[in-house]
Amino acid sequence: MRILVINPGSTSTKMAVYEDEKPILLHSITHTAEEMAQFDAITEQQDLRRQLVIDELQRSDIAMDFDAVIGRGGLVKPIAGGVYEINQQMLDDTLHGCVMHNHACNLGCLIAYEIATTIPGCRAFIADPGVVDELSPLARISGSPLMPRICIWHALNQRAIARRYARGIGKEYADLNLIICHMGGGISVAAHEHGRAIDANNALDGEGPFSPERAGSLPAADLIRLCFSGRYTEKQLLRRIAGQAGLTAHLGTNNVREVLERINKGDEHAQLLIDAMLYHVAKQIASESAVLCGQIDAILLTGGLAHSDYIVSELRRRIGFLAPVFSFPGENEMEALALNALAVLQGKQKVMTYE
Repeated sequence: MRILVINPGSTSTKMAVYEDEKPILLHSITHTAEEMAQFDAITEQQDLRRQLVIDELQRSDIAMDFDAVIGRGGLVKPIAGGVYEINQQMLDDTLHGCVMHNHACNLGCLIAYEIATTIPGCRAFIADPGVVDELSPLARISGSPLMPRICIWHALNQRAIARRYARGIGKEYADLNLIICHMGGGISVAAHEHGRAIDANNALDGEGPFSPERAGSLPAADLIRLCFSGRYTEKQLLRRIAGQAGLTAHLGTNNVREVLERINKGDEHAQLLIDAMLYHVAKQIASESAVLCGQIDAILLTGGLAHSDYIVSELRRRIGFLAPVFSFPGENEMEALALNALAVLQGKQKVMTYE
């Protein structure tokens, strides 16, 4: 089975070609700020990014002959976890229903579908998008009926890492209670109870720990006063929640490797900010232990920040008393997407319908 994988991010479009479980192409197309500045909305980038993917396939002498194209899922309405065949309803919701969440991941299903329709017999999928919602009824309730809790989290990578850990110890994901923390530009922490993430923070819109690019939870009254201060537009304030927030707002960079280099050179302010971020990440992880009533088989750390020995060791120091802590650095999203598509093509996993 030949599978094309497309994973759009804010500054790159990652692509891969798999033959069954084997990757024969892994490539990341970088997009400069100047290149993206010509577009007012993320969805306007669709044609450019699709053509860049096709150009790279041609450069790599890979024929446009695939059994499936799978894209990173967008921020559509909340759905159960699994693999979904892209349909017109999903396309419509992505184009017209995601205006509150103008994120590059919304391009995944659009590009995957467009490419797949040019190839006879090719199917188009997404898998485990960031809006996978398996929250318990208790987790949905906030202190205001006007604002029920929702989760926008790194569902694809968290679920892939959960399955990988379970296989490694000879068990099934559904047999385990896990707390998983994905640390990248945003940070999401979820409590996985027997194969379902029954609690997770909204890692995009302002909940949980702050991260390299996101503000996390903020004092609500102060935020409301800022909204009515006249100092910022709505668009500017939203960027202060996601994009120009977290370490970026404090230190002028979202590059944690650069921040750690500053610390090695004696930058005490950078040290304070990294340690504060990890302090709040540890608190979020510890809070999920209450969701699982302390019955935790393992805590799994993943995402790009898990490459840092300092970050992993500092978190292990703070949360190691809760359960064994294991690190799975990186995102693993390309492999996860490919294997999800392959499982459907081979009849090992049921494809779901988006409604």
